[in-house]
Amino acid sequence: MVGFALLLGLIATPPLDAAQRLCNGDVCAAHITRSAKNHWELLLRLKDSQGHRALARLDCRTQALSGELQALDRAAVDQLGLRACNLLALR
Repeated sequence: MVGFALLLGLIATPPLDAAQRLCNGDVCAAHITRSAKNHWELLLRLKDSQGHRALARLDCRTQALSGELQALDRAAVDQLGLRACNLLALR
């Protein structure tokens, strides 16, 4: 009976948007999508508390980031990328 209640709770729980909680320092991922061409790549729309925005391509195999990221804190973006790849691995 307890198992059924847990299953019902999981089914009734709406999915959460991972990007809403994916922040590191003052940099947050506003939107995360998987690349249509390469399943190991993520496309991240990043923003920081100062209003800077950037679009980044993240290769989860090598943890390589590409994009116009000069305006953002690079250390925070790198940590955010690692967390996003870890979320991808859990799916």
